[in-house]
Amino acid sequence: MAFNLHHSLHFITLSYLFLLLCSCFSSIFCSSDNDFPPVTPINRDLYRTSDALMEEIEALVNRHQDRLHMETFQSTNKGYHAELNVVTYCRNRTAIEDKSKFRILLSFGQHARELITTELALRILSILSEEQFLPKMDPLLLNKTLEKIVIKVVPMENLNGRKKVEAGDVCERRNGRGVDLNRNWSVDWGKKEKDFDPYEENPGIGPFSEPEAQLMRKLSTSFEPHIWVNVHSGMEALFMPYDHKNTTPSGVESQKMRLMLETLNHLHCGDRCVVGSGGGSVGYLAHGTTTDYMFDVAKVPMAFTFEIYGDEKASSRDCFKMFNPVDHPTFNRVLNEWSATFFTMFNMGAHQMKDPQESTPFNMDHLISIDDYLNGYLIERKNRYGEKKEFLDLGLQEIRTYFRLFLLSSVMLMFMFCSRIAKSNRSHLPSISL
Repeated sequence: MAFNLHHSLHFITLSYLFLLLCSCFSSIFCSSDNDFPPVTPINRDLYRTSDALMEEIEALVNRHQDRLHMETFQSTNKGYHAELNVVTYCRNRTAIEDKSKFRILLSFGQHARELITTELALRILSILSEEQFLPKMDPLLLNKTLEKIVIKVVPMENLNGRKKVEAGDVCERRNGRGVDLNRNWSVDWGKKEKDFDPYEENPGIGPFSEPEAQLMRKLSTSFEPHIWVNVHSGMEALFMPYDHKNTTPSGVESQKMRLMLETLNHLHCGDRCVVGSGGGSVGYLAHGTTTDYMFDVAKVPMAFTFEIYGDEKASSRDCFKMFNPVDHPTFNRVLNEWSATFFTMFNMGAHQMKDPQESTPFNMDHLISIDDYLNGYLIERKNRYGEKKEFLDLGLQEIRTYFRLFLLSSVMLMFMFCSRIAKSNRSHLPSISL
């Protein structure tokens, strides 16, 4: 009897502890939604649906058939269907296939939840059609540049994923069957880091398994762009290769890319944007990305990823707010700021890709700063004594920027020189097989 009583008490004690433990876990993992911060819904006053956005772009193209042309490409894989709308800008429609033109390829909306990027695509097309304008941009310089270039714009690369976001899954970034389109390309495809998240970064069953990636690859192969930009949101950054390692390429082309990004950062981002390789700057390595493919395989001379907005204070559950502006002033600022950035890039890119024998320096006077663009007045202002400043402050800022670039170039050259000497010395040592 004592034996049974002892075991009964022991059982009751264990049962009580088990219930107490379950209660603790329940309070941690099964708390009500009221314990989490609220999730911001899509602001329909700011953001168009995918259908409305594409209808507006199509109407814009129809109004300006002398310079805009839209095509729709389709592809199916194992029952999964995707389509890609591509808008081509060229001042002379008959010159679209002219390979002597400077060619730019832009993609927006690769990640479904990043709605602000597709709104920027519409804004850029509106400026190209001259239905909207860039304040303080020299129209003569702009016209001269636009006469020499062909621009292809993919306003919404991930249409199927966007439909899922609009249906209520505001944190979805993948395509219609759960594959991250920015992990589905062949450069270093499928490698998984320790912090790999299969929900966020599913690379697919193989490189180019997804119709969207197949269509983008065909487009880049046929168009052969000089500049590629993949537009995202989540932070403010101007990235160049590489994403799958924390280094940037070597050589002259890499120096040109960095110089362009440093200049754009200074003129339009107020020097606050992160500049460098995606893998070395964002905090994690990404494998199988589009930009790394464009640079390494497609041999695009200038391949970039632009991150145009991010709310670092937003909850990780509040995806719409994390990746998209939620109020009118911020929404307009982002579109204004980054539209100016892109058109400055058009000017700089066209100049840098000229015949090397043409040594005319790029005229920085034609570019506009972020202050010019947003406030609509010149940098020259009156100080508190009523006297005008002779652009001294701006000049000192420019000198500091170029001095930093000079020091960076000097360090790189010295590193290359020392590496060559070290390599020469090592050539006399016996090799070791690892």
